[in-house]
Amino acid sequence: MPTPYLLKITLKDTPHIIWRRFVVPSDITLNRLHDVVQIVMGWKNCHFHAFIVGKQQYMPSRTISPAPYNTNNDLPEEKYTLESLVSKKGAKIMYWYDFGDDWMHEIVVENINYTLPDKSSPIYCTEGIRACPPDDCGGVYGFVNFCEAMADPKHPEHRELKSWYGGKFDPDRFDIDAVNKKLGAISTTKKTAKKATKKAAKKT
Repeated sequence: MPTPYLLKITLKDTPHIIWRRFVVPSDITLNRLHDVVQIVMGWKNCHFHAFIVGKQQYMPSRTISPAPYNTNNDLPEEKYTLESLVSKKGAKIMYWYDFGDDWMHEIVVENINYTLPDKSSPIYCTEGIRACPPDDCGGVYGFVNFCEAMADPKHPEHRELKSWYGGKFDPDRFDIDAVNKKLGAISTTKKTAKKATKKAAKKT
């Protein structure tokens, strides 16, 4: 029987701490875990990705080069479950999104038998801190410039980036209700979401 895994994903090397805690069943396949990560983080799922466990890389089968060109010995993520690769508290998986901007995430297993609250979906987000960078902003350094420009109306790139992004950008905003709605989970109230976010902020 699958058990609920509590995971914490952290976006690496950003100027501000950006992370999420979320729950998934232990038998979730990596391709489905990718879908969940995209939603909880706030990415748009428009680039290649890979999971890395130890020295082994897992990718969608459609993106793996056929033999003998698969020199990295990449494995198809659809054939592997979370519990088949990590089954102990503290185990880590790296998640690489966008091979151009190189967004690296660390996923840590915090609990392998998490107690689900009553009426909770088997897949849902419990906590989170700060907004995810927008896709195609140029990686970590581009994101730093983006945040500076968006925060300063006098910045020479402010108007251009605001138009590109489609409005204002609040780096501290994380809407847990919107995330859980996308995950198909029961939404928390706005009051509960704010409380969870403030509680999470104290832990950083």
